[in-house]
Amino acid sequence: MQSVSLGRRLVALVIDWFVAVLSAAVVAQTAVPPEGLRDSFIVSGVFIVEVGLLVGLLGFSIGKRLAGLRVEGHDGGPIGVPRALLRTFLLSLVIPALVMTDERRGLHDLAAGSRVIRFQSASP
Repeated sequence: MQSVSLGRRLVALVIDWFVAVLSAAVVAQTAVPPEGLRDSFIVSGVFIVEVGLLVGLLGFSIGKRLAGLRVEGHDGGPIGVPRALLRTFLLSLVIPALVMTDERRGLHDLAAGSRVIRFQSASP
């Protein structure tokens, strides 16, 4: 299995963060860009919930889908909401995502029993 580039992962992360900033602005009326600690915590919470739910249920977030990435468990399917929320929370702490194995699995992926792969669309 070929590892996914850090650049592609970063693109997905930036898209997901931008979506969270916009979602927080609509739902909680935070500033764009976020101002102060309150706004930052709200955006972080929205990011964790949005990405956690989407990855847990579908196997990809908006950013991952646009970047052609998918998160899967050992069985090849989505990892479920609890594991995805754990994974996303650890990702939001940054350090677990920076410490990687030779296969480019971060500590957040190891803790959740997941891996990031390139999305393969079904052929007709």
